[in-house]
Amino acid sequence: MAEEIIRINTISQLHEMLGYEKPKHPLVSIIDVSKLQITPEMIGLRLSANLYSVALKSGSCGMRYGRNYYDFEEGVLVFTGPNQVVTATENSAQDAGQGWMLFFHPDLIRTSALGEHIEEYTFFSYDAHEALHLSEQEKKTLTDLVANIRQEYDQRIDNHSQRVIVSGLELLLNYCARFYERQFNTRTTQNKDIVSQVDRLLKSYFAADLMAESGTPTIHYLAEKVHLSPNYLSDLLKKETGRSAKDHINDFLVDKAKYLLLNSNDTVSEIAYRLGFNYPHYFSRLFKTKTGHTPQSYREQK
Repeated sequence: MAEEIIRINTISQLHEMLGYEKPKHPLVSIIDVSKLQITPEMIGLRLSANLYSVALKSGSCGMRYGRNYYDFEEGVLVFTGPNQVVTATENSAQDAGQGWMLFFHPDLIRTSALGEHIEEYTFFSYDAHEALHLSEQEKKTLTDLVANIRQEYDQRIDNHSQRVIVSGLELLLNYCARFYERQFNTRTTQNKDIVSQVDRLLKSYFAADLMAESGTPTIHYLAEKVHLSPNYLSDLLKKETGRSAKDHINDFLVDKAKYLLLNSNDTVSEIAYRLGFNYPHYFSRLFKTKTGHTPQSYREQK
């Protein structure tokens, strides 16, 4: 397998690599999966594109996103953000699958409202196994929106084209956010198990005195332990508890701080260090933000 990562910086470079004709628009392209061919020479190549992508594919199309392998199923949507590494793992002849792949360059949205809040669409940083599973109606909705974007750059490019295309992209992403929320809702039992796992991880981390040794637990640490991406875990916790992963961690730290303040003779600084804070004033600031009291004034209430 090739170790070198091939960088793709433009839509034109992407088309050239795939053997496609020059793109109709320099910053956005939609590829028909039935016309996509993965040749033996492409297997194992590691590709990193400075592009966003949204892909609806089915049929034989094994891919690896970062370290995770994924085989596309019917009605599955996968997102990648700029500079993520993708590797083809098996051959794919033309007409081997159905669907579409939408690519757009960050420059397309850079001066738009969408560019200002693109990071809110956290699914661009989800892992492959956290893909969006669509119903037939949801598939049709998204495919129709993609067809509208394609029609816009196929039939006309004028002073209004970029604004219309960006509006279409934003509508597409908003529907994806809605469908992901539906997926979180339908998996609520499984998600509650993950919330319980996170709580157990935090308790065992504290019990083992790892905070003093390694610092406060991070979102990345928790996500790795429950086999999810940090963004997916944070969104899952937000849906199930109303709190992000960061708030979940901070609330746990404050709860443990309350116990230590009322049940030990440790100084505020000692408690801060025990909870993984290198600088006690950061701990005091967090505690006051969460409780309305400084650690010392909270202790004096007992």
